[in-house]
Amino acid sequence: MLDYTTLKTLVEIDSPSGFTQKASQYIHQILTGYGWEPSFSNKGAVRCTLGTQPPSLAIAAHVDTLGAVVAGIQEDGSLRISKVGGLSLNGFEGAYCRIYTLTDQVYTGTLLLDNPAAHVNKDLNSTQRSLYNMHIRLDELASSKKEVEDLGINVGDFICFETNYQELPSGYIKSRFMDNKSGCFVLFELARQIKAKGWDVPVEIFFSNYEEVGHGGTCGYADSIEELLVIDMGVVGTGTAGEEIACSICAKDSSGPYDYEMRRNLVQLANDQSIAYRLDVYPYYGSDGSAALRAGNDYRVGLIGPGVSASHGVERTHQKGIEATIDLCMAYIEQQMIQK
Repeated sequence: MLDYTTLKTLVEIDSPSGFTQKASQYIHQILTGYGWEPSFSNKGAVRCTLGTQPPSLAIAAHVDTLGAVVAGIQEDGSLRISKVGGLSLNGFEGAYCRIYTLTDQVYTGTLLLDNPAAHVNKDLNSTQRSLYNMHIRLDELASSKKEVEDLGINVGDFICFETNYQELPSGYIKSRFMDNKSGCFVLFELARQIKAKGWDVPVEIFFSNYEEVGHGGTCGYADSIEELLVIDMGVVGTGTAGEEIACSICAKDSSGPYDYEMRRNLVQLANDQSIAYRLDVYPYYGSDGSAALRAGNDYRVGLIGPGVSASHGVERTHQKGIEATIDLCMAYIEQQMIQK
């Protein structure tokens, strides 16, 4: 039975795109503790070679999450926001948050609709949520723009939302940002298990930090990479095949089809080793693999990951889906090792 402590700790480190330094430092610390020698890319991604050979396979996951920044301070002291990534305003309404200033002050608040009291707003339930009618209510005795500015809060300060992480006896893990910290946990386990087995593999693991804004996977890999296997959430929803208890293998998303031979190989390995998987197509989805290809990298790219319910909202996955993804990655790595 796997220990999910590292997942819980990583989830609880705020890391919206552009504010991932502490999470990346934690990743570096974990990999170093396993006996590896990770490094940082110039953009702050974490990469780590898992052998003495030049890596031909990179396995990537992204540590950055959705979030927001302060877009303006209103005269009543509330904050307007600008989204970081595809934040769902409906899905995050009512969420508690932290505001980080440039002087390392941390304040708390809540994302609310303007005039949010049901007893005075007859249109509360029918109002379309937008960036122009939602605000952060600060938990401070500050009721004017000047009083908020005196706290040190400024435009551009990062807003990070509470995750409400829970592991349940049923094996479910529910928390915001399973997209894609569950994928980062997969990479943790690959690093831990490969070190325990004493394998020398031509593999690099890569923790990107700008995926939610589209450019995390564009660069930073070893020059010798030929294949990129991206670990990101599998979609669970109407019209898709994904389940939280299985590993999703994506054939195509909104950016186009992924590498056919990689997909066929992954499916064969899953069948041979009785690993639970679902083949799927994602209609509104892009990944670090999409970004890598658009950047002109000459890689074969595949995409897999544990099924995640309610993506970009109150997400949930299952230990079985995470562990199936780990098992499929290990089978793919072992095959690479044999072939080399």
